[in-house]
Amino acid sequence: MARIPYADCTADGVRPLAERIAAERGSVLHLYQMLLHSPPFAEGWLNYLTAVRHKSSLPGSLRELIIMRVAQLNNAPYEADQHAPIALREGITQAQLDALADWQACGLFSAEQRAVLAYTDAMTRQVQVPDAVFAAVAALYESPQVVEITATVAAYNMVSRFLEALQIHSDDAHKDATHGAAPGAH
Repeated sequence: MARIPYADCTADGVRPLAERIAAERGSVLHLYQMLLHSPPFAEGWLNYLTAVRHKSSLPGSLRELIIMRVAQLNNAPYEADQHAPIALREGITQAQLDALADWQACGLFSAEQRAVLAYTDAMTRQVQVPDAVFAAVAALYESPQVVEITATVAAYNMVSRFLEALQIHSDDAHKDATHGAAPGAH
């Protein structure tokens, strides 16, 4: 159970944004139910994550591979629960998801995926990215995609740290009063 109660999505000051979130995401996920304690933060978060997930030039499979690896490295099960079905829809295989913890030793990932996974690991574990790791990504992608890869890793580190600090979990009671839709990813 989350460390603080989820916000009331039906409260007058919150309802319009909760309705927008439900319209864009299918429901008000636990993440947004918590963020709605601060509507300006919830709105900024929604705009940023919408850009990362829907306005990026990166292939969806690469984006979701990054997200799944960050979730794994940060031990963020809610994040993994939300994004595993999306990763599969975007073309990541179940075998790749199962082998992600040992991606360096298995032969299931392409050279591009391996370069991005090394970059994701460096950003998440060390913060500073070694020159060789950066050079491998920069050799494969133009500057806009390098920025998008970097922003995706950074964004989902932010997400997982928020989720884990407040102990937001998939099995928490879902109080989506705006729509009865099943939760979807952020």
